[in-house]
Amino acid sequence: MKRTIFITGTDTGAGKTVLTTLLAGFLRERGIRVAALKPVCSGGRGDARLLHAALGGALALDAINPWHFRAPVSPLLAAQREKKTVRLAPVLAHIRAVRKNFDVVLVEGAGGLLSPLGEDFDSRDLISALRATPVIIAPNQLGVVNHILLTLEALPENVRARARVVLAMPPKTDSATKSNAGLLAQLSVQNIYRLPWLGANFSAAVVLQKPRVRQILATMVDLAL
Repeated sequence: MKRTIFITGTDTGAGKTVLTTLLAGFLRERGIRVAALKPVCSGGRGDARLLHAALGGALALDAINPWHFRAPVSPLLAAQREKKTVRLAPVLAHIRAVRKNFDVVLVEGAGGLLSPLGEDFDSRDLISALRATPVIIAPNQLGVVNHILLTLEALPENVRARARVVLAMPPKTDSATKSNAGLLAQLSVQNIYRLPWLGANFSAAVVLQKPRVRQILATMVDLAL
């Protein structure tokens, strides 16, 4: 089994790192050789450090996150401020080199699907070039239907067909929380998953013991429990 799963979101702060961390821990428990990468990031390496911890030392931090920049803006702008350049070919080469040694590679984007990661490329370009399964995570609140539909529409048609959509429960629900999944299904969106609220300071090890969470993750990556 050699698979690449790309975790993107409708915006920054949508829950990409939380989901990637949970997937990494779940797959490791199943005895699957898994890597989790955040190839490009800006505004600190906190997300990459969480992935490093989730992998239990399977990859060095610099392998998880080779391109990192200080400014909390898009990676393209952050790199430009440091007079550096990130190009698509080296990023792809790095991911493919890591993929040779693992069964599943989780790749986390930065920002939303079309947020510029470097010179003339974004997460959509990585998904297409890697032939990855896209997982789109978004907060389950008012407005998310539009955000999800726009993100799906931005994907190439053949890629869109295999996309997964994760609605992450917010700490406080609103009038749309209960109906968003059903409305998306009415609009022909498939493979929708609802991730429960995990708490502000959750433990991945504790969360992964919850049967509902395990079932969601297993179904998302097509693994039978």
